[in-house]
This record gives sequence, structure tokens and C-alpha cells, in this order.
Amino acid sequence: MQEMTKGSNVSLTALSEDADAVVVSLRWNSAAGDGDADVSVLLLDADGKVRSDSDFFFYNNPAAADGSVQLLGKKPTDDGNEDRISLDLTAVPAGVERIVVAASQYGGSTFGELNDLRVTVADRAGETLLGFSITDAGVESAFIFGELYRRGTDWKFRAIGQGYETGLAGLATDFGITVDEETDDESDCPPVAAAEPATGPAAVSSARSEPVVPEQPGPTRPSPAEPASPRARGPRTAKKKITLPKTARPTLAENDSWKPARLFPASSLKSDREREMRATSVLLSVMAEVPEFGRRLTAAFGAPAGRMQTFVEVSLPHGDSPKRPDGVIRVERAGKLWTALVETKTNGNALRSEQVQSYMDIAARRGYEAVITLSNDVALEGRPLVDVRTDGRRKHKVTLWHLSWAEVAHQAQLLIRHEGVGNATHAWLLQELLHYLQHENSGCHGFQNMGPAWVPVRNGIDTETLCQGDPKALEVVESWEQLVRQVCLRLGGELGRKALPVQRTKRGTDPQARRAALADQLCDDGRLTAEMRIEDTPGVLAVVADLRTGKLRTSVDVQAPEGNYPLTSAKRLVRALADAPADLHVETLVEDGKGPRGTLERLRPEPGDLLPKDGSRITGFRLSLFKSMGATRGNAETGFIRSVDDAVDRFYASVVAQVSAFERRSTSRSRADEQVAAG
Repeated sequence: MQEMTKGSNVSLTALSEDADAVVVSLRWNSAAGDGDADVSVLLLDADGKVRSDSDFFFYNNPAAADGSVQLLGKKPTDDGNEDRISLDLTAVPAGVERIVVAASQYGGSTFGELNDLRVTVADRAGETLLGFSITDAGVESAFIFGELYRRGTDWKFRAIGQGYETGLAGLATDFGITVDEETDDESDCPPVAAAEPATGPAAVSSARSEPVVPEQPGPTRPSPAEPASPRARGPRTAKKKITLPKTARPTLAENDSWKPARLFPASSLKSDREREMRATSVLLSVMAEVPEFGRRLTAAFGAPAGRMQTFVEVSLPHGDSPKRPDGVIRVERAGKLWTALVETKTNGNALRSEQVQSYMDIAARRGYEAVITLSNDVALEGRPLVDVRTDGRRKHKVTLWHLSWAEVAHQAQLLIRHEGVGNATHAWLLQELLHYLQHENSGCHGFQNMGPAWVPVRNGIDTETLCQGDPKALEVVESWEQLVRQVCLRLGGELGRKALPVQRTKRGTDPQARRAALADQLCDDGRLTAEMRIEDTPGVLAVVADLRTGKLRTSVDVQAPEGNYPLTSAKRLVRALADAPADLHVETLVEDGKGPRGTLERLRPEPGDLLPKDGSRITGFRLSLFKSMGATRGNAETGFIRSVDDAVDRFYASVVAQVSAFERRSTSRSRADEQVAAG
């Protein structure tokens, strides 16, 4: 291999007889473990400019149609990353004189933060012909490593090592590219409504595409002069984020008995121990491979952004016999390590205090930062899932954190359905993780049981023998709060919006005191109540489970438009609810109490029935749906948990989503009136 210096050049044919096709590899590593860069290739003519924007190859345009250029993607090396480019020099168009090989970084990162920057060129047989190391990188966010150029019938390589502080956009502009530098606003780039992949990464779609503007019907108006055609959009250097499409691709299976192959099979698991080992290994491996996902799950626990590695079934000394935590997470940044021990439970298995205590002691002795417990339980503020003690005499403090399987699924859903990840393979891995978690045999379905106090409390309410202060009522309230938090996680993941429970208490109120008050209220009126606030939706979604009547009520209050005639408001509301269920209850809210009410079926022909007879001012409308409540404590088809999930889903899809347009019109009209008054 010939070692190059900056500015030197060499003929490829002088180094190999098989240099008609070469692989160019760019390498680097980072002491922090989180450094990365993306390669790009430019085909230049004799004037040193691209012939068109299609001569610019990068992550948004990774391959040439004629096969002359193909970005092969990254692969890990022993000490960093390698990004490879395949160049078929025999297929390069005759008008191309130079092939520039470069790389770029984002988010304020520079090449001075990377170590061992190096480019190598290998021939068709895989033999490395030359290498060039860059040692003077500094504040540049884009770098030209080298270029291949024609000399007669030969191709030569020149070592360049030139940087740009203006990033990939600045580099591309220098070579004649018209860059479309738009922000990451998704408003004009909706997700591609493509077919959903069955099992592989190749079918994963990008979250960005050019919007299609439908042709508007109507007569064509003549104009005195033909307007100039708008400038064609240049390539976007804003990095694409990959999400999964929302529609299912038609299956190639002959019938439903053909099951698609999965990366993480769950059907063969027979014991809870097998489930715990498999779930831990699956989750930790995906966390290490998909940086966005691993960072999401560990950032709140104090882990730095850096290179993550995960391990399972690690033996650690502890007294007379070693202990084996289910997993270990290590993150390296700037030569420092952050370490967490992981203890996993599946199905309804509870975390054991003595087991977690031993891991806390081991972590403290070994200088680890955290212990993470993982189970189907949802952690509640002020209500630890396990009781552990900490030795205040120790200088090194270990923090105990909890993660629910529902939170894991929520974060994976957000990334692959809404926010996107770096490449298609990562999206596919997260999809396979979700398939595993949702499999009936995985044991990772989240909160699934209202607990042993559920039946006694229901019976006590039926017989009116449940008294305030009963600890079983407090247990049911805690289970109800876990269920509501899980509903918020699931709904937020599906919608791509924040969904949070609303707690109407004074700031500083003790959480257990608040739950005790709710337990006493349950004893008095037999109702469990909750409220959820969903981002970009009107009002607060309220859920009431009436254990006396066996009914679930979901409702939302919407404001009446300011400045409208009452009848106009009523008509607009009924029109907005055109696709809502006929059994939806609509109640008029007035300043001094409750107004008229009725079902949507009755109100559709006569919206005026919503108007108060005494002319009271209408402040809004309350929309409610009622559903029978499941009786059993579990997640079976007839269970209470399933009935709450179904009720919230139906109400959001059929009512809240429909009435959002009415609420937006109310808000915009109020703002317009305020502006007029101010003017």
C-alpha cells in the first residue's frame, strides 16, 4: 500500500491491474464515542463544476442510475466507523473529469473532534492500494479527503485534505450545486403513504417527500404573458429521517396460516426465566445498535451521549456467591464510563427488593452510576416499586431508576412512526422490537392487571360496605393511576403527540395524600376519575369509571366561538360531528349551570334544541360517550383494562379528532376579534 501525503498524487493503474472499479473507504473514530460523519461524492466536468444537481451523491441521493457511484453505507471497525463508496470507473460518463470524495458533520460538530481521519482506496479484488491520513482538521464541518481525476485513459488519485466551515451546503455550493436549505419543518413534507414492510429494512420509507399539489378544477384564465417557470428545487442537505409507512403492504402469503419470519421470535418461549433473558437481550441489543433509541431510554437516567455497549448475564462478585444481573449498559464519553445494572421482569412477576438491593450494593462498591429495573409496572411518583436502603456513608451514590415495558414501546413507536431514525435498518430493528414486545408470548405487554384488591373493592361498592381508609381502595386507585399513565403512553406513541395525565392538586401536595383522598372519594361515590391532556387537541379528555353502574364515560369540553350567534355555534358543532357516533351525548354548558342536552341522533335535524330556553349565554359544549365496563381485573377481552383502552380509542377517533376543526375555528375567531379590538 502506498502512503500519500497532502497534495500528492498517484496513478491507480500503476498500483493495480484491476483498478477499473474501486472502493473508497473513509474512516474516523471519536474519544467521546458519539462522533460520526457522512460521505458525499461529486462528479465534476472540465470546469470543476457539476453538470447538474444529479451529479451530487450523498445520504439523500445515494446511487447513480448508471452504477458509476454507490454509497455502500457505514460499518463499525475495531476503533471507530468506516463509510464506503463503490466507484465503477468504466461507467463514469465521458463528460466527468474529476470525482471528489468528501464527508460532512451536523449539529455543530466539527472534524477536529474526530480522531484518525483517513481515506483508503482498494481495487476490485479488495487489495488496499493507497492511504491518506488527515492530521490537521479543526473547526471544519465538511472535508474533502481526496479526488480521482482523469489523465488520458488512466485515473489518478490526489490527496487533498481541505475543509469547509460552512458544512456540506457550502462545499456543494462551491462546485455548482443549488442547495435548497429548508428547515426541518414537516409541514410541506408529509410522510410517504407507502406500503408497510413485512419484515425487512428495504421496504422502509422516508419521512420526507415532495408534496403533490392536486390540479384545481375550474376555467383557465388567460394571462397576457406566460409567467416564468419557478426554479427547480435543488437537493436538500438537511438530513433525512426514516419512518415506517402507515399502510400495510399486500402480503405474498397464500393464507393467514403463513407467519412472517421475525428477527426476534417469541412463540417458543416456555418459562418466565426464558422470557426475561430473551426480552433483556433483545432490548439491550437494539439500544446499542440504534443510537437515537438508546439515548432516549437512558438520557433521563443521567447517561451521557456517547458510545454505548450492552451486555447480558454478567457475573459480578457479591459476598460468598456472585450475582448475575440481567444486563449491563455502559456508555463511554471523553474517556469516562457510565454504567448501569439492569434487572428485568416479565408478565406479572414483581421486582424483589432483596435482589435489587444486592445490585445497588454491587454498583456502589464498583463505582457504577445506576441500577435500572424493568417490568410491566408503571412507576408512580412517591410510590417506589421496591424498598431499598442506601448507605449514606458511601461517597459514591447509586441512583435507582425504573422503566416500564410500556415506556419502551412508546419510545420505539415515536421514533419509527413519527420522529424518524438515521437509516432504514434502524427503523426495521425498532419495528422488530415492537413486534416482539407486542407478541402474546413475550410477557412485555405493560400494565395488565388491576391487582387482587379489584374484586373485593367492586363487591364492597355493590354492597355499600366499602369504608373510607380501606387499604384495598388505595391499591385500586394506584392501579387506576398506572393504567391511565399507560393509556397516555400508548395514545401518545400512536398519535406522535404528548399525552399526559392531568392532576388537579395544589403544587407541593404529597402524592400519597392525593391518592388517599381519591381512595376515600371512591368509597363514597364508587367512581374512578382521570383526565388526560393530548397535545394539539381541544380540551381535556376525561374518563370516569362508575363501579356502581358498570359504565365508562369518556368526555371532552369544547369552547363556544366568541361573537357567534348561539344557533350558528350549535349548527357548526353538529356539522363538525358529521361522522361521530349517533349515540354521542351533547350537553350545552352555560354560565350558571347545565343547559339542554341530547343525543347526536336527535340533535342532527334540530341543532336549535341545544339552545337554553331562558337565553343564558352558552360557554361551551360537553361531548360524552358511554360504554359498558369490563368486570374482570385482567386484560382479557371482557376485562376492565381492555374496556378502558377501547373506550378511549373510540372516543378520540370518532369524537375528539372530529371536533378539532370546530375548536380551531373558535380559537382563530377569538384571536381575530382580539386583534380587531386592539386595532
